[in-house]
Amino acid sequence: MNLSTLTNRDSLFRTLRGPNNEGILAVVLIVLVIGMSIVNPAFFSVGTLFSILRGSIVPLVFALGVLIVIISGGIDVSFAAIAIFASYTTVALANNGGFDPGLVGVVLIACFFGAVLGSVNGVVIAFFRLPTLIVTLGTQSIFRGILLAYVGSRYIANPPASIDQLATTNVISIVNENERAYLHILVIPVIVLALLVAWMLKNTMFGRGIYAIGSDSEAARRAGFPVVRIQMLLYTLVGVMAAFAGVLHVTLGRNANPQSLVGNELDVIAAVVLGGASVFGGRGSVFGTVLGVLLIQIINNSLILVGVPTAWQRTAVGILLIVGVGIQALSAKRNAKKVFVTAPLEG
Repeated sequence: MNLSTLTNRDSLFRTLRGPNNEGILAVVLIVLVIGMSIVNPAFFSVGTLFSILRGSIVPLVFALGVLIVIISGGIDVSFAAIAIFASYTTVALANNGGFDPGLVGVVLIACFFGAVLGSVNGVVIAFFRLPTLIVTLGTQSIFRGILLAYVGSRYIANPPASIDQLATTNVISIVNENERAYLHILVIPVIVLALLVAWMLKNTMFGRGIYAIGSDSEAARRAGFPVVRIQMLLYTLVGVMAAFAGVLHVTLGRNANPQSLVGNELDVIAAVVLGGASVFGGRGSVFGTVLGVLLIQIINNSLILVGVPTAWQRTAVGILLIVGVGIQALSAKRNAKKVFVTAPLEG
């Protein structure tokens, strides 16, 4: 086997693997689906596919926001608190005021609250340069405390009629003797949002600035990127996306519960990291994040089908997160060694 053949094979492997190991994740997904279909033939059905897609709607919107933050070199654990604050407050305002603002009105009001709360994170992080994890941990508690103390802690079972109508709308319905499968219409706006985020990251100066800040914020500043402005816009945008996810959550559940969503942040962060986003910043893709979210959903569904208790599902997600971060750390260490060995040779 000559050097040219080895080089071509290595090039083909790198292409299939993808820049953020998306190819490897896709293979893992396929193997997992085949394995679960062998263990339980009922798993391989349109109903299961639609169920997984429905279960991925809210986590994927959260994950797209977390992806942006992680690419910029930060971490955000307040997105769930922002989501339930914005959506619950919107529903409570509508119910207490005795009016239905309509679907567009609900989304706009919730996104306004999300933008305000997200900008709080942005201002503190950008101007005071505090660790993002500490800031968002703090704001998570603050937002949640304000919600329960001043907005309400009561479970609302009757959201506005516009939300209630959308909750039962499906884009595809399959009903026959063998199965009933429904694909919810909210899959469509989430797909559109994913495409928009991918386009924004790849084709706009704002997206390039996020990657540049994640790689080296000081180098990004010297290169002319307005780091403070980008960070403020970034966290405001993530707040808006979290609020949108909150509206989707309320719509799918047909209720508003101030105690929900918070506590599931680990699943979302694990999905983004498994999707190839580097916890060190500067790397990540929407495609990998979508695969990561699907992987977490399939694993949770698989564990339920084989009768594994819920507590072990959390354990499985935690193990996956550690494995994902561990692989990234080993990869970073290996690349550092390559640079160390190559530098003297070039000199």
